Amino acid sequence: MLGVILAKRAWVRNPFGYQPWRDKRSYAAMFDILEADIVVFQETKIQRKDLSDDMVLVPGWDCYFSLPRHKKGYSGVVIYTRQSVCAPIRAEEGITGILCPPNSSTSFSNLPEEEQIGGYPTPSQLASSAVDATTLDSEGRCVVLEFPAFVLFGVYSPANRDETRDDFRLGFLDVLDARIRKLIAMGKRVLLTGDLNISREELDAANAEASMRKQGLTGLEFVSTPARRLFNHLLEGGKVFGERDEGREEPVMWDICRAFHPDRKGMFTCWEQKVNARPGNCGARIDYVLCSLAMKDWFSDSNIQEGLMGSDHCPVYAVMKDRIHIDGEEQDTKDVVNPPGMFSNGERVREYSTANDPLPPSGKLIPEFFGRRNIRDMFARKPSIQHSQSTDIASKDAEVSDAKGSVNGSSAIETTSTKADSAQALSATAPVASSNDPSVAGTKRPIGEVSNNKSLKRAKSGSSATAPAATGKGQQSLKGFFKPKSNTISNYSGIAEEPVVSEANTHDAIWGPDLEPVAESLEDKHDLATPTETASPLSSADGSSRQKVTRSGTNGFQTANSSPASRSASTQDQATVHDPIQSKESWSKLFTKPAAPRCESHDEPCITLLTKKPGMNLGRSFWMCSRPLGPSGAKEKNTQWRCQTFIWCSDWNPNAANGG
Repeated sequence: MLGVILAKRAWVRNPFGYQPWRDKRSYAAMFDILEADIVVFQETKIQRKDLSDDMVLVPGWDCYFSLPRHKKGYSGVVIYTRQSVCAPIRAEEGITGILCPPNSSTSFSNLPEEEQIGGYPTPSQLASSAVDATTLDSEGRCVVLEFPAFVLFGVYSPANRDETRDDFRLGFLDVLDARIRKLIAMGKRVLLTGDLNISREELDAANAEASMRKQGLTGLEFVSTPARRLFNHLLEGGKVFGERDEGREEPVMWDICRAFHPDRKGMFTCWEQKVNARPGNCGARIDYVLCSLAMKDWFSDSNIQEGLMGSDHCPVYAVMKDRIHIDGEEQDTKDVVNPPGMFSNGERVREYSTANDPLPPSGKLIPEFFGRRNIRDMFARKPSIQHSQSTDIASKDAEVSDAKGSVNGSSAIETTSTKADSAQALSATAPVASSNDPSVAGTKRPIGEVSNNKSLKRAKSGSSATAPAATGKGQQSLKGFFKPKSNTISNYSGIAEEPVVSEANTHDAIWGPDLEPVAESLEDKHDLATPTETASPLSSADGSSRQKVTRSGTNGFQTANSSPASRSASTQDQATVHDPIQSKESWSKLFTKPAAPRCESHDEPCITLLTKKPGMNLGRSFWMCSRPLGPSGAKEKNTQWRCQTFIWCSDWNPNAANGG
């Protein structure tokens, strides 16, 4: 059973943002959750410089990228194939064949016939397009892989944004149609997967009726728009009114998912995120898995996976049967989705070779990743041969030493112990010599070299010894940042240093003759403030005895006196301290957004959005109901979906609404 899955993924900034791999953050785990053997991603929005090991070196998977040439973070397609199940025999980038393989100046269409996939549009078909072939393939919108049984297209078709892109969009679809038809005419089977950005008919769009009313279209005109008409020409059962176009007289492709669910409504694959339309399933079906008519009976199931979140699109899958009929002969699927000789009757004959089997466009052959492995594989490898050999050598040396010890007897033990004692004595008194030290080999080093080494050692040791020490504990917790600073010694620069005076002048230099009575009175009033004095003898440069005197009071900093003047100054300093918490609250109130209005139908807070539609209101903000858009695609009244509340932010006055 071969599983082909189409997934939409935007690899912008966060390559692990896709929901299926949130538990196990790896590409391999994501592929296991998707349970597919071929995975096609569109709109990767990455450049070559953004490729990483996790993207390219996925264990057990090969990958083929198509990246935009000029626009950064735009478009992009990649196809992953599981090596244990399938492997392509040819790979190309682009739909026109004008691009070249890696490290080659020959385009795909000019390669030898046995090396090309074929079916390239003719010069006349390319000339009919308003956009040249180089431009069509410059945005990284298509990867083509050929298996023995079919040719797989992974496509990201241009969207219908504005009229400036109409020529590019129609030119891309026109060339894609020509390429598919030519391949089928050659006798090859085609599997087309991708985001085609086209809803096939009214059943495939939730707001089809509203869109027709807005544009003034009838049902006939809706399915006959240029891109939709071209797409329906390709499909069997497609609605084509009037005469069919020249060269498209017969349909050639089969809508697999719709074939398994012909009348299912609401089978959408894309939803508008800006209006939160996914919960109400107001979307469109624009992602497809199509096959040529010769493959209609090859599939056992096809559906969408609307439960997988993480993108504005959901995956679409198709499951191929284990055994299929090709040219009237039943064959195992693995035999026809691998190079000849790799499988026989569903049994593997030879293993996939990472050195020979990857094709030139493979991501594993990109120079940045070629010959490398994923870092996760490095920790799972077995011990190397060198390690085992070194272990054997060590064991043999141990055996030899044991044999020598048994021959020499006690004298060997005494010699060993003597050497050990001498080694310990040397290690305690002298530095350890390095293995490259010339003195170890019995040769003397030059005097200049020894002196230079010693000076370097002194410089290193001196730099570490003179490193500044920590001056304080600093902030111990986040809460301490919001607490007002206490009056510490750092606030008083005049008494920041501890006084150091000589023993003879200690009394006068510290207290002064005028402050002596005050000091005595403070000592008498022991219960109010008990300053303590400690003196430690120090030696000065002239040899005289000095004392370091420190007096500390109840204020918590070193001071010479607690006079009324100093106490009043301290009180004033404390009064000028600003509370950070109060300041923060004041600023928060100043910049806090106004209270949101409540919607009319649900009495719930509204959300604010920005107008991006060109016009006089471009850039204006407005309030609207926060609930998702309903299945009808329009605002509803008295329902569980988005109501009709709409208020310009410039017109909203929360004080007036609250009766203030």
